[in-house]
Amino acid sequence: MSRRVRAWFAAILWLLAMPVLAADHPAPERAIFALIIDDLGDRLVDGRRAIALPGAVTCAILPQTSFSRTLAETAHAAGKEVMLHQPMQAVNGKAMGPGGLGLDMSRTELLRTLAANLASVPHAQGVNNHMGSLLTRHPGHMAWLMEGLREHGGLYFVDSTTTSHTVARRIAWEYALPNTRRNLFLDHLRDPRAILRQFVHLVEQARSSGATLAIAHPYPETLAVLEQVLPHLEEFGVELVPVSQLINRSEKRREEHWQASLSH
Repeated sequence: MSRRVRAWFAAILWLLAMPVLAADHPAPERAIFALIIDDLGDRLVDGRRAIALPGAVTCAILPQTSFSRTLAETAHAAGKEVMLHQPMQAVNGKAMGPGGLGLDMSRTELLRTLAANLASVPHAQGVNNHMGSLLTRHPGHMAWLMEGLREHGGLYFVDSTTTSHTVARRIAWEYALPNTRRNLFLDHLRDPRAILRQFVHLVEQARSSGATLAIAHPYPETLAVLEQVLPHLEEFGVELVPVSQLINRSEKRREEHWQASLSH
């Protein structure tokens, strides 16, 4: 980073921390967020740098790539939660890469491909979609996917929300699978200042709602920002947790609200 960017960066960190430092007493329940690093698997050096980020980042690894298994094993050994970053067919027809799921697949083909993908990413506790703006809007194929996740131990599902027409979470609920969705992307723009602004939004969102989920990518610009901000989370009044923990809190709150509604 340039000296000017570092100075601007330090000022933003201070502004983020000020509301927490000025508070008379802490909130009854600490704000949490989960951070998924997507698209791991093709590049070993970037993958290792992402895994080495401070705290409980969740590592989403593309299947059947050069370093899928190596990075999954490395992440697991480092205490990081592992996900399968499942390629799915997009509206724009972009190539999915190895292990993609498409509308032309039968149920048998889809389930066989999912099983092979999970085998290539050991220790995966959940799945999120890579692309998928076409496939995630089709209930039949999403039902086959959730069936497969249930057969592999009830893995959780994160909808990366690449289309507003997605039905993935509705189908996940029908199959009683733990699930959530992406709230924001950190790095639509590969510029350190833009990424830091998104991180500010992430902290504010976590503080206001209690829990939120972001997705980022192993770009050098993104990793440089995260290496600077993640050690300061206690000052910002937020906690980074694995995706599974964020889902567990959300499900607990949903159960509490349901129980409360029955008592009225």
